[in-house]
Amino acid sequence: MRNIAFLGAGSWGTALAILCANNGHKVTIWSKIKEETDMLREKREHVHRLPGAKLPDSIEIEDDLEKACEDKDIIVISVASPFIRQTAASIKDFIKQDQIIVNVAKGIEDSTLMTLCEVIQDEIPQANVGVLSGPSHAEEVSKGVPTTVVVGAKTEKTASFIQDIFMSKNFRVYTSPDIIGIELGGALKNVIALAAGILDGMGLGDNTKAALMTRGIAEISRLGIELGGKMETFCGLSGIGDLIVTCTSTHSRNHNCGYLLGKGKSLDEAKAEINQAIEGVNTARAAMALANKHHVTMPIVEQINAVLFDNRSAEEALDLLYLRDKVNEYSALTWEN
Repeated sequence: MRNIAFLGAGSWGTALAILCANNGHKVTIWSKIKEETDMLREKREHVHRLPGAKLPDSIEIEDDLEKACEDKDIIVISVASPFIRQTAASIKDFIKQDQIIVNVAKGIEDSTLMTLCEVIQDEIPQANVGVLSGPSHAEEVSKGVPTTVVVGAKTEKTASFIQDIFMSKNFRVYTSPDIIGIELGGALKNVIALAAGILDGMGLGDNTKAALMTRGIAEISRLGIELGGKMETFCGLSGIGDLIVTCTSTHSRNHNCGYLLGKGKSLDEAKAEINQAIEGVNTARAAMALANKHHVTMPIVEQINAVLFDNRSAEEALDLLYLRDKVNEYSALTWEN
């Protein structure tokens, strides 16, 4: 049995906490929102974010952040991506040397263009930071639906330690040394999922979405490899795997936001209707900034930014994508003659 703290009690953190408790570990959930901790104590359920998923009696709910982090084998940071730095800064003074911290959020910090593991490491240099990601909707994980993810860490020993904690008969965990690739795959697919939702909202077909997803992973891998990620990662669970599930599922907040945009709603209207963090919106800006900084071509990401922030219509964005100059599918492939 391991001692595990989850910092953040949204749908994903709660689902993973239930998983770990069912695996026999001692689990503590912390939230800075008093209404949330009161609800979890009284209802033993996150009635707003994860209705129907009951917390095992063994899970402790904690208001005190320092107590939540005390004597833990791993600390899982499961707040929304805009709050990662704030949360890391809040705990850094009582984090021991080589404390394993696992990030399960997906995004890129706007102001620094850092991945979330880089943000945590920046705030807590003494920590041993890893990531867990992959095609894994909280709603399904909380119900024991068979799911597969990947854990990235600096050493095989750390990755295997995290793997053992989360692994169960319905939750298969692979390991990888490619932290940057895992994080970029998980973050950038949210931008493509916004586009997939827009296509569905416009009433377009399977052909169009298949094209979007295929060219989307091409853009993700181009930028990811430029930043040090590996092509194998973008062909794996945190790349193609997460892209598929996020672009096609009604559980996906990013897809649902895009769907409302495709139906003609404004971004503010879509965000208000969903009323949860839509990671792809912030990530779209950061992805474009990274693409420009590293001279990487990302036409889908460029058009999504124009739709989100420059009042470009989805119809015009689609026309601009289809009427670009002719190119080879993969520039690395050459003709024999």
